[in-house]
Amino acid sequence: MMKPGSVFLLIMFLVIGCALPVRAEEPALPEGLGTSDADRTREPKLPAGLGDSADSAEPARDTREEPGLPAGLEGGDGQEPALPSGLAPEKDQTPEQDSGRQEAGWTEPFGFPLHGFLEGRYGPRLQSDPVQSEEASLGEARLQLETEKFWDAGSFDLTADIILDDISDEVDFDLRQARYTFSPLPSVDIRAGRQVLSWGTGDLIFINDLFPKDWVSFLSGRDVEYLKAPGDAVRLGWFNDLFNLNLVYTPKFDPDRFVDGERLSYWNPRLGRIAGEDNQIQTREPDDWFDNDEIALRAYRNLAGYELAVYSYFGYWKSPAGQDPATGKFLFPKLNVYGASLQGTIGPGIGNIEFGYYDSREDRAGDDPFVNNSEVRLLLGYEQELATEFTGSVQYYLEHLQDYDAYRSHLPPGAEARDENRHLLTLRLTKLLLNQDLTLSLFTFYSPSDQDAYLRPQVTYEYSDAWTVVTGGNLFFGEEEHTFFGQFENNSNWYLGLRYSF
Repeated sequence: MMKPGSVFLLIMFLVIGCALPVRAEEPALPEGLGTSDADRTREPKLPAGLGDSADSAEPARDTREEPGLPAGLEGGDGQEPALPSGLAPEKDQTPEQDSGRQEAGWTEPFGFPLHGFLEGRYGPRLQSDPVQSEEASLGEARLQLETEKFWDAGSFDLTADIILDDISDEVDFDLRQARYTFSPLPSVDIRAGRQVLSWGTGDLIFINDLFPKDWVSFLSGRDVEYLKAPGDAVRLGWFNDLFNLNLVYTPKFDPDRFVDGERLSYWNPRLGRIAGEDNQIQTREPDDWFDNDEIALRAYRNLAGYELAVYSYFGYWKSPAGQDPATGKFLFPKLNVYGASLQGTIGPGIGNIEFGYYDSREDRAGDDPFVNNSEVRLLLGYEQELATEFTGSVQYYLEHLQDYDAYRSHLPPGAEARDENRHLLTLRLTKLLLNQDLTLSLFTFYSPSDQDAYLRPQVTYEYSDAWTVVTGGNLFFGEEEHTFFGQFENNSNWYLGLRYSF
């Protein structure tokens, strides 16, 4: 008997199959009253990263934001079974940014604007996984609803997802945004509540972005926007002629949604093998309000057309980075991060450099084998339009482990050792076709030090303002099971999705 989610997905695909043959073009307006196709093609949309973009986390007055991140990846090690921080996502979509969704239509059945989408996605594994009972790592129907309300004193916006999960046989509710924004002073904006936050310059690589991420969504084939997980925080923005300042206060630690074995298998250093449903990660999280809090700061300004930013973070490792040897539970040790970034035009493209020092406060000497050492992280990136509606970008990412001799000398017997330096190269290629309705993209990660790789091919077709079809894959390769991407090899999948926006 088919599961409820499978039935729903089947119905969705039957609906779009019936709708495709009867698509009709809109009749042309009389001459002089419309915009011709020629006019539209004279000013095509710029490819991602080369045009103006706005971060929804910033107010409208601030146009000096870094270009959109989809999302970034960070290195793993024998001590970290789940994704550490080091991957960066695409920009947050809001009604103001997503013009296509606006064109699909707004409705006000309850006296306020309501829009969203209904989506089905299915992603079977490309090979069997002996530690997972399900043949698919993704299978769900998702309904997202968004609304917002404006007053003289401020505004409130709400975004919530209802998910019928065919893998877990559960109905989940994900409140992604419930935030109130107001300006007590002309130069100050405050946004409080549940919200998605992001900063930094990486494309799918995070260094100074220590806001929660959803690695399970990213690796299983959900839309890349779900790599950014929501958090409960207060964000203050202060804007002046000298520099702009962002302060984010999170009253209770918000961890990543990391790989724990429930849906995706991972390398378990304690067992010395790949684990999954049979050995899901058990954690002990810092969870006291106002005691286990987080503070993130960013100060930035433009200098001769280049954006310079400095960052600091005071909190905890966002994914498990330690282990209690007595109980076997994974821990989130205390962490401070200090960094900087520079971004701007280089020749015909956009270049960026970002640096971060990870101060592992509970193992500053590097001699505790059950807590991550401190690290230095570096990112160099460049993006350019290679041809008409065809862009490419490359990145080099480095993780340098501090106190490496102390780390090696205190490793437990039989434990797999990390490299002192982990190198990672990325390549993104994006081609727009059919009047930008068809998008072909490929994002690749390759680590020459770990000898592993991760490929993310995707094809997206916007059939109309309402209907979008997407297909793609998550393909993992590695010579060793304990390397960062190698541990996920049995999670390789190919997915198909259908979205109806309203």
